[in-house]
Amino acid sequence: MCGPRNIVTAAHRFVIIVIIQSLSLPAVFEILVNKEMLKLTLACCKIYISESRNGAALESIERAAKICHGVAFLNKFVDKTYNRVGYTLVSELAPNPSPDSGGPLRKSVVSMVKAAFEAINLESHCGTHPRLGVVDHICFHPLAQASLDQVAFLAKSVAAEIGSSIQVPTFLYGAANQEGRTLDLIRREFGYFKPNSEGNQWVGGSGSETLPLIPDEGPSRADQAKGVVVVGATRWVDNYNVPIFSTDIAAVRRIARRVSGRGGGLQSVQAMALAHGEDVIEVACNLLKPNRVGSDKVQLEVERLGQEEGANVGMGYFTDSSQQNIIENYLKLNSLKEL
Repeated sequence: MCGPRNIVTAAHRFVIIVIIQSLSLPAVFEILVNKEMLKLTLACCKIYISESRNGAALESIERAAKICHGVAFLNKFVDKTYNRVGYTLVSELAPNPSPDSGGPLRKSVVSMVKAAFEAINLESHCGTHPRLGVVDHICFHPLAQASLDQVAFLAKSVAAEIGSSIQVPTFLYGAANQEGRTLDLIRREFGYFKPNSEGNQWVGGSGSETLPLIPDEGPSRADQAKGVVVVGATRWVDNYNVPIFSTDIAAVRRIARRVSGRGGGLQSVQAMALAHGEDVIEVACNLLKPNRVGSDKVQLEVERLGQEEGANVGMGYFTDSSQQNIIENYLKLNSLKEL
């Protein structure tokens, strides 16, 4: 004889089965992902390296990225015109990491940095994307249930290792910096946005070992073959580039300026104009708060301003997946490993 509790339990099971049967597979997967997200504390690391044309160097860096179990290698974005590559790694955070360990993500990132410095000489590098060093930029983002403080701890641990064991000047920004210094502030101090060669190119090192800022970690002078490293911790940032079919760099710089929050345009958007081939100049954007000002608004604004300048604007593109897709891909990869 069924009691009331058993009747309710059976009814609940029936409702759950009906709901699941009525959903598509993607919808079911989304429900499972959202459930898993409530349990996960994930750190995402994006590493930008000043090289994309030397295949042997990239292979060495990628081997170094995969030395530690528990780190998912989720994206590689290569741009040969910019001569730059971006990597995305994700790992689950330990509840109480020690400064000496920092978990597998820290070890993988530091190994990649070491491999990059061994394989690349900044003095022989050229491209149409600005950079401050062989390893130009490392940023940590919290995903799922991770906190900004957790990834800031990781960023500081990585910076300390780069400064002490690799002996490269390292600068902290965002939540990893005591004053909350921003990435663009550091870059402006170094003259990051001004090409140092003809054809809107960045060639070789800075030309001086003297640094305009005191590094947070490492030596006070820069090796011209290595440059400096900037390491930070922030909330998620989307990178969105909009191509403009023009050779008029001054006009596209005006568009980039007017799109950016700094120029009175879209708040939380940073933008710069970068030559990308013979007849294309891109408005390269950092969307600091993509949930408020996303790529759709940026695209429309660049198109509007492009029309004013008489320029033909193409469809923009992301250089990485969204944070939701990053989490989903991490879960899929982990599920496959468990099979």
